[in-house]
Amino acid sequence: MHKILIIGEHDGKAVNPATAKCVTCATAIVGADITIALLGADTASVAAQAAAIAGVKTVLRIDRPENEHPLAALFAPQVAALAAGYSHVFGPSTSFGKDLMPRVAALLGVSQVSDLMAVEGAHKFRRPIYAGNAIITVEADASKTLVATVRIASFEAAAGGGSAAIETKSLDVALPSHTRYVGTKSGSTDRPDLQTAARVVSGGRALASAENFKILYGLADKLGAAVGASRAAVDAGYAPNEMQVGQTGKIISPEIYIAIGISGAIQHLTGIKDARTIVAINKDGEAPIFEVADYGLVGDLFQIIPELEKMLSA
Repeated sequence: MHKILIIGEHDGKAVNPATAKCVTCATAIVGADITIALLGADTASVAAQAAAIAGVKTVLRIDRPENEHPLAALFAPQVAALAAGYSHVFGPSTSFGKDLMPRVAALLGVSQVSDLMAVEGAHKFRRPIYAGNAIITVEADASKTLVATVRIASFEAAAGGGSAAIETKSLDVALPSHTRYVGTKSGSTDRPDLQTAARVVSGGRALASAENFKILYGLADKLGAAVGASRAAVDAGYAPNEMQVGQTGKIISPEIYIAIGISGAIQHLTGIKDARTIVAINKDGEAPIFEVADYGLVGDLFQIIPELEKMLSA
């Protein structure tokens, strides 16, 4: 039996779907005994949601006032203490997991395995390297705790219907004081979250300005889609950093991905390789994006997008 601890991601109200995807990865390990740990100030409601994920045996609530905001510096020593007795500690390869899990690995004195995308054994996995151009098989030391992040774009979320036991656990762990929560600022939007959206419309440098970039929003709203951007568009100031898709941005796996004015640099393709259907719109018929697109349309995006909106409205 392999005791697997998954660090659940949540906002205090809902469990992030990335957690259920980590469960799917864990259940692929034969003999997995899965526990989800939730750190927060009051995790009662999210614990009930986590307990309903199929395949989970136990949900641990670690409630203390300092955990109200997910600060990796404060969470890491608590997770390291929780890890005792577990063979595996998994976290999602989201911003939350990428910040937290390396700290946990360092505190445990082990190497982290990043971006698990397939399970071949209890300590043997496949993961991408070279910006996704190659897939490598790695085998971790079975005598040590395995700390890993799960590439959530590579797994479907585990189904509901579970009935895990919920336990409250207290940890006598001293927390560092060098990091403190100051505040959170985020743009309000009614669009789906980019990381988990089933449909995504993304724009590139060809949009030429932040003002022009806004034409994507109307199309996205009609499709019920999230809006993303290439790194070139973000670097040019057309879109904020949180909208970046690619190797240094968000790795996503929507049902449909519409790339508008995006040439298709390998760093961007890394972020969308798990998309089910890719649609490319670009005036350059030789753009690399067409090599991976399921459907391509060569033309002026400033003429095509209004036409698409008219068709959707009709």
